[in-house]
This record gives sequence, C-alpha cells and structure tokens, in this order.
Amino acid sequence: MARVSISNLRIGYDGANIIENLDLDVEDGEFLVLLGPSGCGKSTLLHSIAGLVDVRDGSIRIDDKDVTWADPKDRSIGMVFQSYALYPTMSVERNMSFGLRISGMPKDEIKRRVDNAAGMLHLQDYLDRKPSQLSGGQRQRVAIGRALVRDAGVYLLDEPLSNLDAKLRSELRRELKRLHKEIGSTMIYVTHDQVEAMTLASRIAVMRGGKIQQIDVPATIYNQPANLFVAGFLGSPSMNFVNGKIELENGVPFFRAPGLALDVSSYPFAASCVAGQPTVLGFRPEHVSLVASDGLEAAVTVTEPMGDHQIVWLDFQGLAVGLKTEKQEVLLPDQRVRFEIDLPRISLFDAGSEARL
Repeated sequence: MARVSISNLRIGYDGANIIENLDLDVEDGEFLVLLGPSGCGKSTLLHSIAGLVDVRDGSIRIDDKDVTWADPKDRSIGMVFQSYALYPTMSVERNMSFGLRISGMPKDEIKRRVDNAAGMLHLQDYLDRKPSQLSGGQRQRVAIGRALVRDAGVYLLDEPLSNLDAKLRSELRRELKRLHKEIGSTMIYVTHDQVEAMTLASRIAVMRGGKIQQIDVPATIYNQPANLFVAGFLGSPSMNFVNGKIELENGVPFFRAPGLALDVSSYPFAASCVAGQPTVLGFRPEHVSLVASDGLEAAVTVTEPMGDHQIVWLDFQGLAVGLKTEKQEVLLPDQRVRFEIDLPRISLFDAGSEARL
C-alpha cells in the first residue's frame, strides 16, 4: 500500500492550462474515484501520477517519495487502461507476465504472482488462451491481472469498464470492489459514470475544468453537494432546480418562487441567510412524492416505466419537475396531480456563486 500526495499541481499544453494549482491526498488503501465529464482533467491527473504526462509545476509523492520527474517504471504503480492493450499473439499467461519477464524476475516468482492474480480474477482456466478467444470482460480481467502482478503500491485505472456492456460492467464492478477488499492496495479510478463512482469509491473527487469541486464519501457528495455543478452531475434523473429567493417573514426564512413558498427554517445554513438573496432550490426526484390532497398542483407530461419504479415528469409553473415513485399507478399526459417535496432533503445554493448555502 502507499499514500499519494499531490501539491500545487499545474499541467498545460500549448499555453492552455488543463490543471491549475491542484492539491490532493489519497490515503493508504483508499479507493478514490476521480469523477467528472469529458475534458475535466481527470485522466490527465491520473496520467500525471503515472508519469505519462509532464507537469509544469508542483509535486507528486508516492509513499513519501518525490516521483514528480521519475520514470513510470520507478513509481511503484500498476496501470489499467480503457482499452485492453493486450498482445494478440501471446497467451493470457504471457500477457500477464510480460513486464516481469523483461525485468529479469526469477521464473518461480513470476509463476507465483501470475497464479495468485489469476486466482483472484478467476482466470486459472484461461491462462493458455489468446485474447481473441476471450470475451470482453475476460480481456479486461487479464489487463487488470497484468497490473496486479507488479505488486504495486498504487493501482491506477483509467475508465477500465467503459468498453463493456451494461451486464459486464455490473459484474466487473463487483469484482473490483471484492479485489480491492482482498488486496487492500491504494486504487485511483477515473470514470464519468456516476454509478461506478458511487458503488466503488471510499471517496469521490468530483472534477470540473481541471479543479476538484468536492471530495468526500459518496453519501455526502450525493446528499450534500457543495455546489450546483456537483448537485446536477450526480443523480439520474438529475436534481430538480427552481430559481427563487430567500425572504424573511417575522424572522423565519422562506424560499419563494412563482407558485412556491417553503419554510426553510430547519435548513442547516452554513451562514446567516440574507433576505432577498437570489437562491436556487434543489431536490432530487426520489425526494418528491405524489399526494392525494394539499401539496403543489402540476400536470403530468411524460412517464418512464423502469420496472420496479417509474419516473414521472411534471409541468409545474412551466418548470419540468421529475419524481421517482415505486407506485405503479397509470398516469396519463395532462393529468392533474399533486406533489410534495421532502423538505429535510432539499439543498439550497447561492444563485451567483453557485455554492451551497
């Protein structure tokens, strides 16, 4: 295991900054997921840890050793790429042992490591096969095994499941989680898939524009997003947003928007709220429920049956509001319904800075 510490990191190409003044600490044995949209800098950050891209400034330390300018082979890392990058003419065993053989490692140690990795990844029966004889999931297991045999301090995984179908992704997510628990090594994993992030990570670092927007455990990232970007990026369907403002009535704060007045006195404001402050209300679809009476009135626009639940889209004061319900009742377009918002689960954001209030 190893700790990764990044300080004041700057990376850029052709005068454009990709990552600017980034700090990050990854603890021993942690499974950290770098999550964000394409172009946010997450893969560039991972490749800088691997030594595959040069940095302009800052430092990268692995296990208290400065590796900022060290060659990849000297960083005690194992790397798994999006593409399997297997040698087509070599067997699974030869693919997994290739790096060890060219480093001059004794044959008995190579066999021990390959057998150990093959056992963890359920590849014992495939060691003599060529990559063309394997499924996509088995090929990715071989690529992971090739990294594991290095017995590295840190394993870096760059969207390793993105080329697989949904069923295989689900299976390999479980395998990766089990594998991390079994070997206990530090893992840094890049993805744009929030499901992978939420299910795999011990902590998630959400990135945007080369900066970390929030880093925390998955539950906190999901339930207490630090800003509008994080709130909107996580969740499917994404969080509902309503623009309004905070008003004080006899000292009691209310969120007001057209057709909406919510008592938010129980909301855990980070600082004293200001009357008239432009504010964005956020609430997730699973925190909206249909009610028989009272509540807010809206019209059904679209329903999306999902098997064990359905997503219902409502038109409320010209806004599209999504709700998630396990009720299987048939709702027709233009049908008038009433709904309520679970107030203890809402989020409030400053409309200007987009930061959580």
